[in-house]
Amino acid sequence: MTLRSTAFGLLFAVSLIAAAGNMALQSVLPAIGRAFELSDTLVAGAFAISALMWTLTSPYWARLSDRLGRKRVILIGLSGFVASMGAFGLAATSGLEGWLAALVAFTLMAVARTIYGLFGSAAPIASQAYVADRTSRRARTRAMSMLASAQGLGTVLGPALAPFFVLPFVGLAGPMYAFAALGAVVLVLVWRLLPSGGVERRPTTPDTHRGLWKDPRLRDFLLYGLLVTGAQAVNIGVLGFHVIDELAVQGVGLEAAQPFVGIAMFAGAAATLMVQWGVIPLLRMQPRALMRWGAALALAGNGVSVFAEGFYGVVAGYAIISMGVGFARPGFTAGASLAARPEEQGAVAGLIMALAGLSFLAPPVAGVALYEWAEPAPFWLNVVLLAVSLALCFISPALKDGEGRAAPTQPASQPGPEGAAVAPPSSGRISV
Repeated sequence: MTLRSTAFGLLFAVSLIAAAGNMALQSVLPAIGRAFELSDTLVAGAFAISALMWTLTSPYWARLSDRLGRKRVILIGLSGFVASMGAFGLAATSGLEGWLAALVAFTLMAVARTIYGLFGSAAPIASQAYVADRTSRRARTRAMSMLASAQGLGTVLGPALAPFFVLPFVGLAGPMYAFAALGAVVLVLVWRLLPSGGVERRPTTPDTHRGLWKDPRLRDFLLYGLLVTGAQAVNIGVLGFHVIDELAVQGVGLEAAQPFVGIAMFAGAAATLMVQWGVIPLLRMQPRALMRWGAALALAGNGVSVFAEGFYGVVAGYAIISMGVGFARPGFTAGASLAARPEEQGAVAGLIMALAGLSFLAPPVAGVALYEWAEPAPFWLNVVLLAVSLALCFISPALKDGEGRAAPTQPASQPGPEGAAVAPPSSGRISV
């Protein structure tokens, strides 16, 4: 398949709907927490269990995608997303309407997010591995960048659409119901239309998934990714509260501030898309350059957030940060994939998704706690994290090379029921 094929379009939709749903939830969560009169830190901390489950289950989904095939695991992950979003909406409605005490409703919301933590990593892991299975080394950076851009587009659409779903009968829970329904539509389309054959299979050993995180080929890519995504998680966790508080100084109430949270998220997502759809393809940037520019811009954006004042200062800082992450994420993702052998692609995808869980485990809680203590504190924390990640780009031999040192074999994958072997292509196109 090419990047314009039905198969890639479906994988793009999987990442898009998950990112849009989660960012829509993130955009209304501060307002829900304030409506329930709960501590900001408690709101952030209650969802750390979801990130923990994501981290713990990511290696399992990677192994299962090797055995069952990528498509089946994508379907499992989408099913978990739909169930989680629907349950979260019901719990939120129960609390907002007074059917349940606020703390009880919030506990049920945390349980619903735990469901997402258990199943949420399955779809992106299998999607990334599906692309890696069918991509030559020459085409992989572009393919991974395009797949990552689906998350960027989702972060545009989620907060932008969320206010339209805050309807009289469902209130702030409306976006969750809407994205649960959209997720169900994508689930059916993937089930009916995503091809699942035509990949050469290679035997794997029981040790394929063990100890890969400390392999010298991959270790520094993963460390860089953890630092950058951890800093991003701090920014996302703080953003809604930061916007609400800046507008409160100007006399803007809680409900009236909600669209401005969406605007701030929209600005960040637009910056990410500009990078991933415009700059990276135009300049044909490779992992080394992507990681360096990514860390540098994200660091600069947090510096702006330390000193900027007012709503527009918040938006400017977040947009620069998001631009940096737009470079960094496809940089370390493609770099790790290129450094791994074909039979390790599922395991590498699992490790990359585990980073996403780890980054939302402690950093957002620490960031919001620091924000309650002193407004600039979380951004200073990020300046330190991103300075370390930028230094790593120039110190680490793996990151200085950036292109990986795996054997130059053709793309292939692990054993699974996805079809008979075919000769892999030699062109730069993604093929099935």
